[in-house]
Amino acid sequence: MQPNPTLDQLQIFVAVAETGSFSAAGRKLNRAQSVISYGIANLEAQLGLKLFEREGTREPQLTEIGRAMLEDARRMIGVLQRMRSRVDGHHHGLEAEVALSVDSALPSPVLVRVLKAFEAQFPTVMLRLHIGSLGLIPDHVVNGQADLGIGGLLGEVDIHLVRIGFMSIVLAAAPSHPLALLPKPLALEDVREHTQLVVTDQSERTKGRDFGVFAYRTWRLTDMRTKHILMREGLGWGGLPRWLIADDLASGRLVELDLEPFSEVKSPMFAMHRNDSSPKPAAAWLIERFKRGLGCFNEFEPGEVPEEEPAHRSAP
Repeated sequence: MQPNPTLDQLQIFVAVAETGSFSAAGRKLNRAQSVISYGIANLEAQLGLKLFEREGTREPQLTEIGRAMLEDARRMIGVLQRMRSRVDGHHHGLEAEVALSVDSALPSPVLVRVLKAFEAQFPTVMLRLHIGSLGLIPDHVVNGQADLGIGGLLGEVDIHLVRIGFMSIVLAAAPSHPLALLPKPLALEDVREHTQLVVTDQSERTKGRDFGVFAYRTWRLTDMRTKHILMREGLGWGGLPRWLIADDLASGRLVELDLEPFSEVKSPMFAMHRNDSSPKPAAAWLIERFKRGLGCFNEFEPGEVPEEEPAHRSAP
């Protein structure tokens, strides 16, 4: 017959290993020392193994197989604790999973800090993360693919919005690009004949419309990171979030362009969810943590940020 240790026996085993004695394990578990000794003896009998050396030592010492079994016991107890936490969270309305859709324009350091804190705060909540851009984020929210969206807006949307900060967009080019060599400020006539790199909205929300496109000739890309790489190689000019190119501007790998009719744009960032559902605890926590993260990132002054926006909003 295969051994079938109980979780109670495994908890006693781990307590003895961690405290170093039967009496200390008893105090930790609020059990009599005789109960601890009996539990270990039964566990060893079931397994057919000696987990502790008792002869010739003042305190029980783990055997070689005992040390290996200790890691298995800890994992099994951890699974039980997560199961209990998940059940308790469910009774308190906590989500089993959060589907999150995030615009790639969101500063990566903010995203990483928020998700690290999320993992620590909600160890039982699974996360589904999608990184997109422009209209894909509200699309994911509207069609139920995401419980929560984080990004900017272009066009009309019928979803609930909470403004959480701003994203600064600047125009730039490689130092060898012809536009970087012209006297400042640049006029529209200066930039129209040079290829502008433009990230295309993969959703249908802005079909047939352009935002911030000044050049007659454009290259259309599907992601911001590729645009960044091509700009650094001198294959065009365009706008990118300041946080993304700050090191390039400081080191001279990119040069900020001073275009006469264009000033640095502070594009608002929103947390989005459907009108017919309110965020559950983990999603609501994410909204507040993203707002705080963007505030610490110095993209806006916290006092300037209103709590909520109307359900319908057009891009500037």
